[in-house]
Amino acid sequence: MLVATPSVSRLRALHCSACGTAYSAFDLQRVSACCAVPLVADYDTAGPLTPADGINTADASMWRYGALLPLLDDQYKVTLGEGFTPILPLPRLGALHGLNSLLLKDEGQNPTGSFKARGLSMAVSKALELGVAGCIIPTAGNAGVALAAYCARAGLPATVVMPRHTPDAFKEECYWYGADVELVDGLISDCGARVRQLNAAGALLDVSTLKEPYRLEGKKTMGYEIAEQLGWQLPDVLLYPAGGGTGLIGIWKAFREMQALGWLALDAKLPRMVAVQAENCCPLLETYAGRQPNCSHYQGRPTLANGLAVPHPLGEAMMLQVLRESQGTVVAISEEGMLAGMRELGQQEGLFVAPEGAAVWMAARQLLATGWLQHHEQILLLNTGSAQKYLANVQGRSRV
Repeated sequence: MLVATPSVSRLRALHCSACGTAYSAFDLQRVSACCAVPLVADYDTAGPLTPADGINTADASMWRYGALLPLLDDQYKVTLGEGFTPILPLPRLGALHGLNSLLLKDEGQNPTGSFKARGLSMAVSKALELGVAGCIIPTAGNAGVALAAYCARAGLPATVVMPRHTPDAFKEECYWYGADVELVDGLISDCGARVRQLNAAGALLDVSTLKEPYRLEGKKTMGYEIAEQLGWQLPDVLLYPAGGGTGLIGIWKAFREMQALGWLALDAKLPRMVAVQAENCCPLLETYAGRQPNCSHYQGRPTLANGLAVPHPLGEAMMLQVLRESQGTVVAISEEGMLAGMRELGQQEGLFVAPEGAAVWMAARQLLATGWLQHHEQILLLNTGSAQKYLANVQGRSRV
């Protein structure tokens, strides 16, 4: 049993995302023993806590929301200054397409160049607090880089397993952080199988997407930031690139927690959530459209957007619940569409976004054309990373 020094954290327990069975939040946990699905952290939201009391405004990182984060002892905090990324207006692009309010939250400004810094900062902090010997991860690129960096910061060994076709920039960064890197032929699902072989004895903590409870808690801070940065008025529509789906699930979790806290009204209009995938790998879309019962047998292909090449997301049921509750939808974008989106965001707004972020913009254009999005609505795009690391994928394709 973990004994922590006094903390502001209101962490109370964990629960199974399928059946609700409670688990201790003070012992090392992985997926639920009852249903073998993700565990979710619960907090005491009943006691009085205002934004003024619950947000440390002196801390310009995701850790400003410490009361609603799971770290119990700050001595174990492993941080590189992640979070509190800017929300940028896109006036030229908005005017070009007749949109009244088009915004982009730029997660490429995080340490290690992507939103993965949030989840891995939290997961590694909790791993250190819970006394694990090291961490292992299957990755399409950015998550492996983030794990390698935060494990280096924490003094923990890291093993990163990634597809052989991953751009060299991701591999090289992991090497520079001192991680053990293994390359696998296939997609992230094949890397996951290799992780299970390498870690058969369970000596390392597997921080695969949603296979431990705390990457989700780091990712949810995007939701808190969106609310705070927009003056507690949420956008009408939020578009997010969903591979493993942790960010989509986490942002929605944050909105629900803020309602429970009274930071958002219980009857507040929450955004319609749009999950954006690649046409080359769109298991969520296939399930959402009723063309398969679930993603367990889906066959995906590589894509320019490495982070979207997730054929069997463990959090599929949780993503579908977010879409149902928010009255959202799923859109898949072609490879050429992503390149077109990168060009448009670059040439119109000076933003060099990852293919995943470009896919989100092209999804907005597609939904606008069908009438699902309205010109008067406030639309928030999530760019999850910098395009710098994807140059091997997109080099020489800046022109049509």
